[in-house]
Amino acid sequence: MHDIDCKSAAKTTDVKAAMTGFLSEFKNFQTDIQTKLMEQESRLTMMQTKSARPALSAAAEVEVPHQKAFAAYLRSGDDDGLRALGVEEKGMSTQVSAEGGYLVDPQTSATVQSVLLGAASLRSIANVVNVEASAFDVLVDHNDTGAGWSDETANASETGAPQLERISIPLHELSAMPKASQRLLDDSAFDVEGWLAGRIADKFARAESVSFIAGDGVGKPRGIMSYANVANDVWAWGSLGYVATGTDGDFSIADPADAIVDLVYSLGAQYRANASFVMNSKTAGAVRKMKDADGRFLWSDTLAAGEPARLMGYPVLICEDMPDIALDATAIAFGDFANGYTIAERPDMRILRDPFSAKPNVQFFATKRVGGDVSDFAAIKLLKFAAS
Repeated sequence: MHDIDCKSAAKTTDVKAAMTGFLSEFKNFQTDIQTKLMEQESRLTMMQTKSARPALSAAAEVEVPHQKAFAAYLRSGDDDGLRALGVEEKGMSTQVSAEGGYLVDPQTSATVQSVLLGAASLRSIANVVNVEASAFDVLVDHNDTGAGWSDETANASETGAPQLERISIPLHELSAMPKASQRLLDDSAFDVEGWLAGRIADKFARAESVSFIAGDGVGKPRGIMSYANVANDVWAWGSLGYVATGTDGDFSIADPADAIVDLVYSLGAQYRANASFVMNSKTAGAVRKMKDADGRFLWSDTLAAGEPARLMGYPVLICEDMPDIALDATAIAFGDFANGYTIAERPDMRILRDPFSAKPNVQFFATKRVGGDVSDFAAIKLLKFAAS
């Protein structure tokens, strides 16, 4: 009996030991499962964070090394970073022996482009295209391609052929040379990239605005005023048609607003939907006083911020490079400039640091290539201050 009790106690002890071991292993198993679940959750959280990152941040990460290297070059002339990025230009021009130059960093370039687009020049209403070549060709159809009706049994009549005109717009080098003292460049609080972008944009905008209006096409864009202007009744391709005010050097005293109305309707209906007026401030001061036959002003100022004033419902671009009102002056242009004037430019802008030519200052030679020309002579009309 005693032996049986001993065996029974031994079995109970073994069962307890086995249960204790099983519970311990199960607890370890639970711990391992929880640890792995936490690790998996951490990985998922990290992946979600990466996927939620804005798309622009990836581009920004690429641009930052260029921006840092460009800043180092501007401040001290250290071009090792730019050379490492492989953005140096050597002898790209076939006409000029290049002295070198570096691509402006994307942020500075975007700032310059933004200022140019917002400047009071034809760029804001013209057709702007980016090209990699040294010229841009525009094909213009003088006449609409003929069309005709036909049915299943009748022979189709021959239609007129289009008359294509090829206009080649060469790109010219536009440059600016702002300068700053080395002491100013050594000041870490000085935003050299922002300062440089502002100075370059200001000089580029002024040069462009003049050329798009009055440029002769020699080493610069050709402007709308460089072309011969003829009475709209005898207008022909290659010139710009004008409407006369009826009074030499001024609007008509009796009906000054009639000239504006005549100018609007001298433009083809297909162009009027997207047309704009272009004039300088002095001319605008005279025009905004005009009223129609019912005593209502032709000029209206918009209440929306950034929106241009309107004349007879069409937007007005104030461009100070337009001529003043004077005898035989074509002081007002009206047209669809998105069709009528094309600006072609290379998307890149380059800069060369010159610490020697303007000592003790550092001079920066910034260049870009841009061209412009009338691309559709039917899309622009002029108001001439003359009797006929």
